[in-house]
Amino acid sequence: MKYGYFNDQDKEYVITAPDTPLPWINYLGSEDFFSLVSNTGGGYSFYKDAKMLRLTRYRYNNVPLDSNGHYYYINENGTVWNPGWQPSKTPLDFYQCRHGLGVTRLTGKKNGLCASVTAFVPLGDSCEINQVTLKNESSQSKDFTLYSYVEFCLWNAMDDMTNFQRNLNIGEVEVEGSVIYHKTEYRERRNHYAYYSVNTDIQGFDTDRNTFTGMYGSNENPAMVQNNRSGNSMASGWSPIGSHRILLHLEPGEEKTFVFILGYAENEQELKWSAPGIINKEPSNTVLEKYRTALDVKIALEKLKQYWDDLLSIYNVTLEEEKTARMVNIWNQYQCMVTFNMSRSASYYESGTGRGMGFRDSCQDLLGFVHMIPERARERIIDIASTQLLDGSAYHQYQPLTKRGNMDIGSGFNDDPLWLIAGVSAYIRETGDWDILKEDVPFDNDASKSQPLMEHLRRSFEFTRSHLGPHGLPLIGRADWNDCLNLNCFSTEPGESFQTSGPSEGPVAESLMIAGMYVKYGKEYAEICRLTGLEEEALDAEASVKKVYDAVIESGWDGGWFLRAYDALGNKVGSKECREGQIFIEPQGFCVMGGIGIEEGLAEKALDSVKERLDTPYGILLLQPAYQTYYKELGEISSYPPGYKENAGIFCHNNPWIAIAETIIGRGNRAFEIYRKTAPAYTEEISEIHKTEPYCYAQMIAGKDAANLGEAKNSWLTGTAAWTFVCISQYILGIRPSFHGLIVAPCLPDSIREFSAVRKYRGASYHIHVIRKGETGNRISSFLVDGTSIEGNEIPFREGKKEYHVNLTLE
Repeated sequence: MKYGYFNDQDKEYVITAPDTPLPWINYLGSEDFFSLVSNTGGGYSFYKDAKMLRLTRYRYNNVPLDSNGHYYYINENGTVWNPGWQPSKTPLDFYQCRHGLGVTRLTGKKNGLCASVTAFVPLGDSCEINQVTLKNESSQSKDFTLYSYVEFCLWNAMDDMTNFQRNLNIGEVEVEGSVIYHKTEYRERRNHYAYYSVNTDIQGFDTDRNTFTGMYGSNENPAMVQNNRSGNSMASGWSPIGSHRILLHLEPGEEKTFVFILGYAENEQELKWSAPGIINKEPSNTVLEKYRTALDVKIALEKLKQYWDDLLSIYNVTLEEEKTARMVNIWNQYQCMVTFNMSRSASYYESGTGRGMGFRDSCQDLLGFVHMIPERARERIIDIASTQLLDGSAYHQYQPLTKRGNMDIGSGFNDDPLWLIAGVSAYIRETGDWDILKEDVPFDNDASKSQPLMEHLRRSFEFTRSHLGPHGLPLIGRADWNDCLNLNCFSTEPGESFQTSGPSEGPVAESLMIAGMYVKYGKEYAEICRLTGLEEEALDAEASVKKVYDAVIESGWDGGWFLRAYDALGNKVGSKECREGQIFIEPQGFCVMGGIGIEEGLAEKALDSVKERLDTPYGILLLQPAYQTYYKELGEISSYPPGYKENAGIFCHNNPWIAIAETIIGRGNRAFEIYRKTAPAYTEEISEIHKTEPYCYAQMIAGKDAANLGEAKNSWLTGTAAWTFVCISQYILGIRPSFHGLIVAPCLPDSIREFSAVRKYRGASYHIHVIRKGETGNRISSFLVDGTSIEGNEIPFREGKKEYHVNLTLE
């Protein structure tokens, strides 16, 4: 069942029914100010950090679902409704939500009145703009009232939800004309405030929630809206809100447009006040003046559209497989940019109250957006590397506001250091910017401990080399990529952390996942060394990589697939010898991606075992058989009910690893089969089963052991976005950067016989056309660059050359 449709021309998903299986959201903002908005107007806003600078309040895990947002109420002769249906849920005569790139448009119609809301965050300013247009489509004149509504958060989102003995006493506001100022805590330790405005005279306002809703009311049926009046309330303690009241008269066919702005403003300490107790409104006034009219808003929207058009023009394909083209050209890249902005900090599943940015997460997300915003990718790499510890290990997370590592979960996730090599390697291959390796970068944000970035990579590599276990395989530490595989922690008490209880790290438990990473990224590190003149170091790195490669072959092969790990007692994990959890997805993907077992014939066997034992119609399971019992020596992975999350769920994030591995051994049909199963455009038809948005990837889908096979959760903020884009763009379509130039080496399914692509790379545009002569086959029979035949599959980069015309024939 579908709840809408794709509009590829306008780069939108159009939702035609408000009661989607879950809230289907969009992200507004691309710089410092962000809003999340659902298809019914729910959501929240923040500046830079979703925990520390939250502007509006949201209630997670609430009943009714998605019940707080940026709302507009219309009261016409006692009938109260919202353009986005929620929160009043009054049946509408027409409903539509258009989620686009950084913009959402909601339209509702009731009794001949049309109300539309266009919401977006403009480039260059820290605010959300809502353009509200009301049109009388009836043959009778109309008199009605429009109410706006936001509920302010008291800045620290975690404290806001818990510290009521303080927070129910600190709310403060100012009102000046049509602007409501949220200045809670501004008198003492803050120099920032929020403001909520409309560009017209108002006939009333409210800033006290209890006055607006009624003491025992709710935002579904606010007392002031029902009574068609305003209390002109001034919040003092309790919960501040912002609500404007506008009386309207429209003749038939007449329409009126208003500009509402929710913004964040900051003052220098010495410029906080314009008069005693009166905040300095100069920064907010500057923004309000900039977006005073509908024309101002139109210009800002055009700039935002051009911004996204420019970003998406860097990699663009034309092919008959419409759903693939839709994902490659629009939605997959858009989601990659959202993960750049958010990491794993703020979604409808990640509450934005703790995690901040992930070290591993941000490094691998970079793989999906580095081609679009290389200069910001460079900044992100420096931010990440600055949190690295002196021994090469890393804080697992850092806060975006301070850019310092946090100890909420600590360090000791032993895959983290290798992800820094992966991110830097991807950046250099994309940009050719070798100077980044010379950039002085602190360890643990301590400027006195600064070293060139190359030294950070060196310590990343050395950390893994110096942390090998009894079989010569990398030690897992607290966990590797799978944070729920906790082989050193032994948690037995409810409520304690699975990752930090017990010893957390140990000298025995080893990871085949990290082994595959070490081989793959160790080779890339060695190549970086060689290309920067460190030949001896390159040879030494390659020798170390070879030892781990050999250890995987000797101690990591289980007869039909690669083991997952050895636990703290030296027992195998992910082996046919195990009663449960006999085969895992991760090492089958990463070991083959690292080239392990290809010459020995093991790679094909491992991938065949994945298809035989882990395949489902909705994607590849993380493991089988599911754990039916909690094993303290394995940790959180066995704590989930069978079929959910890491316990035999379909973890979409690592499905692309298997697809990439399949292209490496030349099986394009199987790679594309895997790609299609989790690609949102291909799951749109089963939205009632899948439930999450049909335009973005989810983290996980319930597996075959679960009661709800095929049901997705945790959409948007997932490494699935970056890895799937790498899979389809660099390996199936086969256009990928190297240190020396651009490689074109497709591994196509039989269903794709021809495609064209434009790839902008290091200041040049590559116009690529690929065609297959026969029915099947991916062997290159002809490779022409500007009409000249070249050997191999790599187009050498030439400084100053701006256009390349590439024709590739497969057979």
